[in-house]
Amino acid sequence: MRAVIALAAALGSLLLGGCLLRLGGQQPLRARGWEEDAGIAAVTPKVVRALRSPLTPLPQTENRTTHNKNGIYQFEQASKCKAIQDNILSSSIKKKRYSEDYYLHIVTKLQNCSWVRKPEESTKFRSELASCCDAVHNFIASQNNSPLGSNMSYEVDSKKTILITQDIFKMLPVSSPLSVYPFKNCAVVGNGGILKNSSCGAEIDSSDFVFRCNLPPTTGNISKDVGNKTNLVTVNPSIIAQKYNKLNEKKTEFLENIAVYGDAFLLLPAFSFRSNTATSFKVYHTLKESKAAQRAIFFHPTYLKSLAQFWRTKGVKAYRLSSGFMITSAALELCENVKLYGFWPFSKSTEKMPISHHYYDNQLPKPGFHAMPKEYNQILQLHGKGILKLQFGKCESD
Repeated sequence: MRAVIALAAALGSLLLGGCLLRLGGQQPLRARGWEEDAGIAAVTPKVVRALRSPLTPLPQTENRTTHNKNGIYQFEQASKCKAIQDNILSSSIKKKRYSEDYYLHIVTKLQNCSWVRKPEESTKFRSELASCCDAVHNFIASQNNSPLGSNMSYEVDSKKTILITQDIFKMLPVSSPLSVYPFKNCAVVGNGGILKNSSCGAEIDSSDFVFRCNLPPTTGNISKDVGNKTNLVTVNPSIIAQKYNKLNEKKTEFLENIAVYGDAFLLLPAFSFRSNTATSFKVYHTLKESKAAQRAIFFHPTYLKSLAQFWRTKGVKAYRLSSGFMITSAALELCENVKLYGFWPFSKSTEKMPISHHYYDNQLPKPGFHAMPKEYNQILQLHGKGILKLQFGKCESD
């Protein structure tokens, strides 16, 4: 009987989730031990055994404490990550030019925040892009959006137009070859030096659709870092002019070099500058005449102008958007999940180690041509909102 009374008294002190509150509104028990409180019966070995029986398990006070600590830590981390995102947004609005070290400091902090895709944010942003630009129908020049006999205005040389003749019309696909959307998982692969020794190749190649920029190398030892798979690659006409003499010569070398891209689309800005048109058309005819696996397609200038206006309202004001930023924007409409690799406009890593501009050379872009810091700021915001994922460093190897 004494054991039962003692058991009841002891259990009374353990109610309310192990908060050590006595029944009847009495004061909390002292931490030094129950036996020191005059109002409670001694806890005998028999009572202890009863308390530890399967019918009356001891409360998991320690686990609950650990859980609470984890909850507090997660809350603090979430608050810190939210502050970082607010900082990125604030810097995008201000006209101030921020240093490379400022952005590296932000990236270092952002790396410590766990990334979670947010479908609602993705859907909202995709809808915003679609209402302005509509990549599904307007990203690529086609017979549907470029009628025969119409005058098309150039993207940058906007006061100049080109007549869509029968010959040009026949070069265009009936509709966008990318309209079979959405692709599930897309990789947009930039050419930043951060890709060297990244071991991201296998992860990139596992994507459903892979975008690349400006005919980058993908074979040899570098493939373990950048992958081989390519579904679409942009082509800067200046590369064709400088490296292949506008295909007046070196056609064979050009065809051999692009063979590594398999049956990828080669995307050219034929209607951005009037000076690009002839070279872009030459690429189209060279591929067709040689029956190459690749196919030349062209950016629609109206899409690019609408896209530039869209980003201008968000603070990205430059002579022209970079091709990587254009492709990223289109991918956000065409793909369910977008992951960016090799986007790193800095001369060093977060550990202050030097990084080449490209993973294959250190040729810098023309100063003032692209607004790289502003573009990267927007990419960081999209990453923080869970709309796309930015790969900062090495990929996890299997």
